[in-house]
Order: sequence, then C-alpha cells, then structure tokens
Amino acid sequence: MKEEQAIILDFLPNGYPFDTRPAHMKSAIAQAIGKQYFVLLELVPKKGQFLTPHEEVYIGEGKRDKIHHILGKIKPEKLTETAKSEMNYIIKELVDKNEPRFIDFFNKAQPINMRRHQLELLPGIGKKHMEEIIAEREKDPFKSFQDIKKRVKLLPDPEKAVIKRIIQELEGQEKINIFTQF
Repeated sequence: MKEEQAIILDFLPNGYPFDTRPAHMKSAIAQAIGKQYFVLLELVPKKGQFLTPHEEVYIGEGKRDKIHHILGKIKPEKLTETAKSEMNYIIKELVDKNEPRFIDFFNKAQPINMRRHQLELLPGIGKKHMEEIIAEREKDPFKSFQDIKKRVKLLPDPEKAVIKRIIQELEGQEKINIFTQF
C-alpha cells in the first residue's frame, strides 16, 4: 500500500525559509501528494532537478529519475500556502481522472455498523440520500457522477462530496478514512 507516483504541490529550491542552517547545508524540498492514497509527502529531489507544481514524479521502489529520497509524510498544516491552494485543484484532477474508482465506492459502499453507512460519511449525504443511492444502485450500478446526479434527486454534487471528504480526511477531521491513508 505504498505510493508509486506523486504530484508536486510546491517546490522550494532553497529549502524551507525558516530553516536556519547555512545555505550549503540545506537541500531543495518538494511537497507532494500521492496519486493513489492521497498521502502528503515531503520529497528531496536529485541535485539540479527543478520541479514544478502539477508535475508527476515516480517515488516507488527502484531507480527514480527526479527524486533522490522521500523525507516522509507531512501534516497538512506544514504545507506551504502554494501547496495548500494547489492541493484542491490536484485532488479534483485526480478524482476526475479516476472517476471509476469513486463510482465503485458509490456502487459497493457497505454499512459500517447498525447505525451508520459508509455513504453517510460523505458530506451532504444523510439517511434519505443513502437509501435512494442504495435503491438506485440495486436497479442498475452507477456509471458516472453524472449518472448518480441524474438518478438521485436533490443529491449534493457527488464529485464535490468526494473531493470535500478527501480534504477533510487529509486535515485529520475524520476518524474513519475511506479515500486516504496516513
């Protein structure tokens, strides 16, 4: 369950501004988000590499072309302002590109316990919407976000609900993570 690919949120060629070490001891830092599990990471690029926001980099096992090593996971509050603002766009892009994965969630979500269902973990989805989603998916599995919107009346935008949920999970607002890993 490791990230193989990450997307750059921000690149600091001279390291963090608050790092008080002499310049020759600092290394460039990239803040990134994993493509699969949305893990927020701090990466050290190879010497001479210049990374740009939205650039995709390989961080898996074996030879990496641009990344020297992974410093580790980073908490959302440690992200730069640039990284925070880019994060929302990149999460939307990743949800768009992987729509089938999230539609699969709507088609397969199960009860967590007697009182709560996984679908209710999405912002704006309560018992009534959950029951409608389940009734509709039993007739025919959903094919897209558009399909869900069309078939479940008055449902808040399902794509926006997924994006909002991912951000809430990254910010540590949720006890149960359905889309992210920490």
